Amino acid sequence: MNYNYLRYFSVLAQVEHYTVAAARLGISQPSLSSAIHNLENELGVKLFEKSGRNVRLTEQGRYFREKVEAAMEELEGAKRTLQTSREQSPIVLQIGCVSGILSGLVGELIRDYIAEEDRARFRILEDSSENLMDLLRQEKLDMAIVDITDRDRSLHFRKLRQRDFCVAMLPEHELAQQERLTSKLLQPYPLIGCNYGTERSFGEWTVRSPLEENIICQVNTVQAALDLTAAGVGITIIPQECAAKRDDLAYVPLENWHQALYLCILYDRWLPPPVWDFVETVVRSVRRSYGQSGEYNG
Repeated sequence: MNYNYLRYFSVLAQVEHYTVAAARLGISQPSLSSAIHNLENELGVKLFEKSGRNVRLTEQGRYFREKVEAAMEELEGAKRTLQTSREQSPIVLQIGCVSGILSGLVGELIRDYIAEEDRARFRILEDSSENLMDLLRQEKLDMAIVDITDRDRSLHFRKLRQRDFCVAMLPEHELAQQERLTSKLLQPYPLIGCNYGTERSFGEWTVRSPLEENIICQVNTVQAALDLTAAGVGITIIPQECAAKRDDLAYVPLENWHQALYLCILYDRWLPPPVWDFVETVVRSVRRSYGQSGEYNG
């Protein structure tokens, strides 16, 4: 049943004059007459009868008016409840990221957003790029920061910056005194793989990487890799920004190891304005703070 027809009926029932009702509704009198005629046809009863130059409700019309006004009052109440809920309900941002993203500028942006918007609530998942992109396709994430792209045209990628890597190891490890390391120097040592694509990166830079064969343990986060390294399981390659100061670990920069980071969203998916604003804030802030070189300028 057409909601506008019900609204027109309610006003006409109140003023009992087509010209007055049409003016109050802001429509033409023929449009009002047509709407009431269509409503009566749908119901199969006459709602109004002529009374001089005016109209008045029939018995069926009076019954229908009572029900319509009760329904419209309930709808208006629901509308007010929804509007109040929209103004008071939390703003939930569902974000995915590969390891290391939260230990720098992005973490600060989240902190600042929460400080400015007390309704903000973040759900953050740290996982591999492949898994994060799958969750975006399922609309279980609003945005993700990943380290690879995909040819899937349902996804949209915006390059943020480039990051460098280092090797974490025990302080007594024989490589710990080196100023810089190369992938070739790492080949004899057991390696702990992390979710940012160690195997893929080595596969891209070498025809057949012996390092891939040395991955004795694959974990999902940088923190897990560092804990296993501190336990003496092996060495691990991590983003520079994840090299938190620890007495039980040493870090040595890794040469010629760079990786691009991308902000990824799902094409043609509507995002609430607060979520979209945060997406744009991340892109602008990261690009401005790291510049073209990928080095942090903050």
